[in-house]
Amino acid sequence: MTDQTISILLVDDHKLFREGVKRILEMEDNFTIIGEASDGEEACEMAAELQPNVILMDINMPKLTGVQATQRVKERAPDSRVIILSIHDDENYVYKSLRSGASGYLLKEMDSDSLIEAIYSVARGEAYVHPKVTGKLITEFRRLSTIEHTHDENVLVSDVSELGGDNKESNIQALTPREREVLQLMAEGKSNRMIGEELFISEKTVKNHVSSILQKLDVQDRTQAVVVSIKNGWVKLS
Repeated sequence: MTDQTISILLVDDHKLFREGVKRILEMEDNFTIIGEASDGEEACEMAAELQPNVILMDINMPKLTGVQATQRVKERAPDSRVIILSIHDDENYVYKSLRSGASGYLLKEMDSDSLIEAIYSVARGEAYVHPKVTGKLITEFRRLSTIEHTHDENVLVSDVSELGGDNKESNIQALTPREREVLQLMAEGKSNRMIGEELFISEKTVKNHVSSILQKLDVQDRTQAVVVSIKNGWVKLS
């Protein structure tokens, strides 16, 4: 979908924040801001009317929270992909957001490159979780796997545990030493640009390594790659 225009709905109760994000996104040729909403109810109404490709949804808003609004949006605009924007890095917020139907979870401290990368990812049908909270999300999945679940929770935990295909060890062994370095830095929350700077390689080369890692680990996106790697002990989090 990267060659097509991606329509975006901005949802945040702080106008100044919306204006800042809008300026960043308008610099990207493939992005079009088709609307702005200042609370959860307005977000649901505009999503139903405009059917945007991607919705950037604040998690703390009047009338309806971002989680509540996401649940309703997915009923009224099922093809719209929601990215939750939050100041909270607590795993419970992330878990609830993903269960509500969100395709992504970003911290408001993220840089502009990460925001743009996340939008492209979810527009392609992938998931994107801010690298800083990925490890905490794994902790929550592990906690849920040790207690009694509802059916839906079992499905979510099962989906995570089954990522990576049947031959997980052979998958990780297929990675080159450089790819393992990139995978470790991905798990540490570094963006492609930051990984390139640390390894003294171009951002394009990093993207190529990431694509190869996803293919070899048999996962759909970098979040799943980190999830699988942490659960199997292939990377270490400080």
